[in-house]
Amino acid sequence: MGKNFYLETFGCQMNVVDSEQISTLLEGMGYQLCAEAASADLILLNTCSIREKAERKVIGHLWRFKPLKETRPGLLIAVGGCVAQQEGKRLLDSLPHVDLVFGTHNIHRLPELIRRAQRGERGVETAFLDGETRIALFPRRRPGGAVTRYVTVMQGCDNFCSYCVVPHVRGREISRPSGEVLEEVRQLVAGGVREVTLIGQNVNSYGCSIPGELSFAQLLAAVHDIPGLLRLRFVTSHPKDLSAGLIDCFATLPKLCRHIHLPLQSGSNRVLAAMGRGYTAESYLDKVRRLRAVSPDIRFTSDIIVGFPGETEEEFRDTLAVAAEVGYADIYTFLYSRRPGTPALKLADNVGAEVKQERFDRLLALQEGIGPAIWRQDLGRTLPVLVEGESRQGDGQIYGRTTWGRIVNFKGPRELVGETIPVTIIDSYRNSQLGECCDAAAARCHAQR
Repeated sequence: MGKNFYLETFGCQMNVVDSEQISTLLEGMGYQLCAEAASADLILLNTCSIREKAERKVIGHLWRFKPLKETRPGLLIAVGGCVAQQEGKRLLDSLPHVDLVFGTHNIHRLPELIRRAQRGERGVETAFLDGETRIALFPRRRPGGAVTRYVTVMQGCDNFCSYCVVPHVRGREISRPSGEVLEEVRQLVAGGVREVTLIGQNVNSYGCSIPGELSFAQLLAAVHDIPGLLRLRFVTSHPKDLSAGLIDCFATLPKLCRHIHLPLQSGSNRVLAAMGRGYTAESYLDKVRRLRAVSPDIRFTSDIIVGFPGETEEEFRDTLAVAAEVGYADIYTFLYSRRPGTPALKLADNVGAEVKQERFDRLLALQEGIGPAIWRQDLGRTLPVLVEGESRQGDGQIYGRTTWGRIVNFKGPRELVGETIPVTIIDSYRNSQLGECCDAAAARCHAQR
């Protein structure tokens, strides 16, 4: 009889891809995924440490599983991802019910670590691997199974922003050979995938350290031309490395969705310099204007940190001003938190908690007057929606996304999954929209099938 595993994934798209690889490895060992931790023989958390709050959430989850371990001695508990990489053996020392810890470069070691844990050996593996070895271990994906998929094009980061733990837990930047990327996309499309999102910590610097390799703009163009692919996205994009060629892609590649996630972090030039971001507010806004010039309907999302050490009221107002000028469709806002090993630890964290929260609330209030208005512009419009599956809303609804990545729920047959169809937007909510699919569009899709 097979064993069950329960998997929780925290954090970014990279962790989503890593969790797919983890699942594949466990299924190869005879494990089956289950929906409840109480039914599992193996509980595994794939973790994120980008913010202190995210790290605390992981530790809280791990303590929640302790009673299960006490009543079921054969249960194994494993921790992977960025918290595992950051804390290593300290996790085993502080959490005696955890059996194994594996870092971001050691997913391939998981079967071995599990077998050792089954023999009663608690284990830790957090060694970083060199470039050639890492490339050989990039996640390999089984084709099919979904309409949209992530494809890893690079790992790690060389920017070392002063607040960011990513280079310390993900390692230095390395690009995957373009030939491998293209072959994976071809296989995914052959298996029924219709949209891919190319992912990396900073996709804009893809290929820069490899003589003769494609630039990221060239890689996008090559992926774009794969027959059967309907849509193309990418994330995350560092403003300092946003090239003219990549900007032009929004004018020349019809399959490239008209959305870009372009983290601002701060609108103050002094704070940006202290963060080590490598650009100014003026250069950031210039790239926004150039993107809008080649693609007038493009929509922006962003990350913004509030309360970086030394941030003054005037500097925070600079951030508000840039956010207002860009007009983000959505923003992801964070209170600054100190992360281990980062240069910002040497700076006095002299912005009080109440001040941080007050500024955070003001930024959210500003965005509440901008983002919802942008999404309401879609009301009454008929937009192409790539149908992804049955909606969580039930009531006979299916769902898909517009070019801007917004979820649209609407009634329609399950057979439309994988098709791009016209949907009229009739209502707009905080995180989704409601639409109507015209009967003619549904009938045409059925006829084509």
